[in-house]
Amino acid sequence: MARTPKYQQVADDLRRKIQDGTYGIGELLPSTSALITSYCVSVTVARAAIKQLQNDGVAEGQPGKGVYVTAEPRPVAPSAELVEITRRIDALREALDSAMSELDARVSKLESRRH
Repeated sequence: MARTPKYQQVADDLRRKIQDGTYGIGELLPSTSALITSYCVSVTVARAAIKQLQNDGVAEGQPGKGVYVTAEPRPVAPSAELVEITRRIDALREALDSAMSELDARVSKLESRRH
């Protein structure tokens, strides 16, 4: 399965922090150097994460001042990987429920024979 690119991971984390109120509308996002330190990423990754937020309309850069939150992010659609994992978990849950029902029936049958 394909891994999520590091810049996307950083952008997604910043998006979550905007959604939970850590960074409000009009507030300054961390600088590139702060992102590099906080996330242990390269300058290229930090800039790409901020660019992603700008492209999504969540942040806007002001030359010489920094990048500010301009809007609440739209909910992030689940990745194909997450959708597949959820589907597999649902299938396993159904199989487990079926097996449990079958075992319950066997136990009931055995208990009725004992009496």
